This record gives sequence, structure tokens and C-alpha cells, in this order.
Amino acid sequence: MMMSVDTDLFRVLADPLRLQIVTLLAKETLCATHLVEETGAKQTNLSNHLKVLREAGVVETEPCGRFVYYRVRPEVIEAIAGQFADLARTARATAEANLKRACP
Repeated sequence: MMMSVDTDLFRVLADPLRLQIVTLLAKETLCATHLVEETGAKQTNLSNHLKVLREAGVVETEPCGRFVYYRVRPEVIEAIAGQFADLARTARATAEANLKRACP
């Protein structure tokens, strides 16, 4: 059985800085200034990564005066976790059934 996984979303989160940003935002809603302080990334680099995360639907924004706050959309993380859980169940069933394709 072939699993359907959102490979684009996995690619978005595969970048170490983006994963660090998501991890920070999972704990607290932060503005770009806070994220620069926490990650040590340059403002322009961080803004580019936030744009990718926003376009992928991983984070959402909230304007607050002259700042923009970012937060993780938990349902997206839950969806990814669910995909990995499905993949793990498939792998377990395959191992238990000792399924393997014969070599030609």
C-alpha cells in the first residue's frame, strides 16, 4: 500500500533554521526581532524563511502595531505527525508480515 505524504511540507521543514523557527514558535508567539535574537540569523535570511513557512501554511501572522507576530498552526504539525504515525504503522505491518519483493 503506497502512502500519500506531503513531501513539499517535509521539504519546508527539512531546513534546520526553519525547523528551529517552528520549534521556537511552538512554544511562544514571537515577532521577527525575537526570532533574530533567538536564532542568530540575519534579518533578511530570517524573513525569507518566514515567508516560506507562511506560504506553506505552517505559520500564520498577527499584526500588532508596527510589528508582525508569528505563530505555528498546530493543525499542520498534527497532520505531519499523523502522516509519520501512518508510515510507522505501515512499516510495522510490513515487518511483521515479512513482506519483501523478490529480486528479478
